[in-house]
Amino acid sequence: MTTFADLGVPAPIADALAAEGKAEAFPIQERTLPDTLAGRDVLGRGKTGSGKTLAFSVPLVTRLAGAGVRRKPGRPTGLVLSPTRELATQIATAMEPLASAVGLRVTTVFGGVKQTRQESAMRAGADIVVACPGRLEDLMRQRIVSLDDVQITVLDEADHMADLGFLPVVTRILAATPAGGQRMLFSATLDNGVDKLVKRFLSTPVTHSLEDATSPVAQMTHHVFRVGSAADKTELVRELASGTGRRILFTRTKHQAKKLAKKLTAEGVPAVDLHGNLSQAQRDRNLASFAAPDGSKVLVATDVAARGVHVDGVELVVHVDPPAEHKAYLHRSGRTARAGSAGDVVTICLPEQWGDLRKLLQKAAIKVPGQQVTAKSDVVDELVGERAPYREAPPVAPQQSQRQGGGQGRRRSGQGSGSASGGGARRGGSGRGASGRGASARGGSGRPRSGSAGHGETQPSRPAAKAVHTSSTPKSDAGSAAPRRRRRASRPAGAPRG
Repeated sequence: MTTFADLGVPAPIADALAAEGKAEAFPIQERTLPDTLAGRDVLGRGKTGSGKTLAFSVPLVTRLAGAGVRRKPGRPTGLVLSPTRELATQIATAMEPLASAVGLRVTTVFGGVKQTRQESAMRAGADIVVACPGRLEDLMRQRIVSLDDVQITVLDEADHMADLGFLPVVTRILAATPAGGQRMLFSATLDNGVDKLVKRFLSTPVTHSLEDATSPVAQMTHHVFRVGSAADKTELVRELASGTGRRILFTRTKHQAKKLAKKLTAEGVPAVDLHGNLSQAQRDRNLASFAAPDGSKVLVATDVAARGVHVDGVELVVHVDPPAEHKAYLHRSGRTARAGSAGDVVTICLPEQWGDLRKLLQKAAIKVPGQQVTAKSDVVDELVGERAPYREAPPVAPQQSQRQGGGQGRRRSGQGSGSASGGGARRGGSGRGASGRGASARGGSGRPRSGSAGHGETQPSRPAAKAVHTSSTPKSDAGSAAPRRRRRASRPAGAPRG
């Protein structure tokens, strides 16, 4: 095997890689590094899990460190474009130890979060920006980021950016970088307009293509489990999730992912979900739990995790719902059997899904027969292996609809503040209750129960009552709580009728 040092990587960066157990280069790194380190434009093609991230991170950091560039606020010298924020975060995480070894600073830019932190990072100065196209273009329009000093640009997962409709934005971003800079493009395929980017922005690129994107992974074993009913499917999913190793379960919709993760956790199999409805903080928290040694061993995800999420030791991928097209199947499956490790992929198929699944597998060049199984079948038992011990689901804290304490709880319908100017009539008679106030000035804005006004008790919600004059209600007080509108006089006062 060839080491990074053998390929001409500087000692500080090679040592940083060795410290993480990455002293030897993967094939795509071994083939591309001589050209990328020399400053040539490179087109790299290879399937997911082949080591593309380090294939462009090492030359990017090495060449910027060698150029001795001066850091300027809002003007990065290295740019990496990524289709998703999960992938952007993964790239930055892999690149930061290398950059730190040579004194460079890396930051991320993506949507779904407030841009305040990203603005601060830009003003403080960042040498390398790993960005999603949409948010980066927003910051460019706001003049927070300028790409005039970019020397090296990388497009990762270019085919996925095309699938998501990002090519027009990517084209504008690339056009904003200096024409003489080095550019590297990594993509599994060159369809959907990716070839146009290559022709326009890469100058006589050197192409390195290891394997076709659909070529099988030797360490990946595929299974198709056919079930007779939805009930059989539910039992099978529970059984497949019960092993001791990490596994990712893919569903078609966000609602299904959330529901399944909650159900498994309640049944003693801790699971976290990952989908587009989660905030970035929730995504980071759930991924951290999945990656932690003592965290959840099951991740239930939509296709948002099919690219860019790399957690070591995922031994099983389950297509709970078969994907819509073969590319999604390959990228979902690529979460296991990465970097030379072995892994299994299971697709669960209902009777009505068999015809479409056969066509999908044919396009993905996957040849595997369907097996009729139940949750208790021997093949399932052998695949799951040792079962994880039952873990009690954490208690759910009761939701409090009102704040309590000291008479300062917010009141509804009739719990007035006691203001003599009629302030208790706002919001249908609601206001902030205070101890000892409110009984004399409420008028008709809600009748208190014997001495309970303003002491923090929760009253049932009722519509605000209209002011009613009684023998015990002074007209002045009732009028202040709910003033009556005067009717326009239809005749002059004192005028005779008729």
